[in-house]
Amino acid sequence: MRSLRAIGRKLMAIGDMPRRRVWLLVGVSLLVGAQAALGAKMEVKVVGVTDGDTLVVLDGDKVQHKVRLAGIDAPEKGQAFGTRAQQALAAAVYRKTVVLDWHKRDRYGRLVAKVLLADRDVGLDLVAIGFAWHYKAYEQEQTPADRARYAAAESEARKSSAGLWSEPNPVPPWAFRVSK
Repeated sequence: MRSLRAIGRKLMAIGDMPRRRVWLLVGVSLLVGAQAALGAKMEVKVVGVTDGDTLVVLDGDKVQHKVRLAGIDAPEKGQAFGTRAQQALAAAVYRKTVVLDWHKRDRYGRLVAKVLLADRDVGLDLVAIGFAWHYKAYEQEQTPADRARYAAAESEARKSSAGLWSEPNPVPPWAFRVSK
């Protein structure tokens, strides 16, 4: 609490704002920061599927958002299984209401979210049927339980040669993007 008072004093020293307004700004800043740190859930309607790991959604206010599915990386459109990954995602969620459990925006401004359809994790399902990799470069952003589920789903898909794992040497999308 002492540090909040110090921030308030500094802000008041900078400008001529009334004390209540300064505390209101500090409080709002803390709430926004806490929401971003903890993530947020929102119910949305899927209106587009850009590729195997990216959606376009409308929120309750009819505001459009691009969403990157957290924890996965699907083949690119020019890659083997790229079109099939997009089709699988579209078949699962297009024109349906889903819940986004998002925790950040990526460098392109997309929400990065776990996408839930009737309490099913859509990204996990894509990994399990062999249309996406568990994106280990970002696994630290997942809960330990999700990290374990995604790793196990990928391992099982590899063993059963599901989807992209039927290819002799599937190229991960992150390696494919670097080669382009």
